[in-house]
Amino acid sequence: MKADKEKITRLLKTARGQLDGLLKMVEEDRYCIDISNQISATQAILQKINNEIIQSHLKSCVKDSFERGSEEDKADKIEEIVKLLDKLTK
Repeated sequence: MKADKEKITRLLKTARGQLDGLLKMVEEDRYCIDISNQISATQAILQKINNEIIQSHLKSCVKDSFERGSEEDKADKIEEIVKLLDKLTK
């Protein structure tokens, strides 16, 4: 992984803390909207992490493949991105 590991680790730990908070909120039978808001905040952090990783992948792995890789490798990278975009847009 070429992404900033410290940043990704920090964000993942934040998301983990939010998940722990969500579990506690559910166990304490907290107000539904408060739980939903916390879920949305956790999803936003996870989306941010995913965006960081995808951007890094494009700027390093995919770029490297297009600079040095075979035509097959380039085609594989394109297919990989197409599949990823398909998953992200569903």
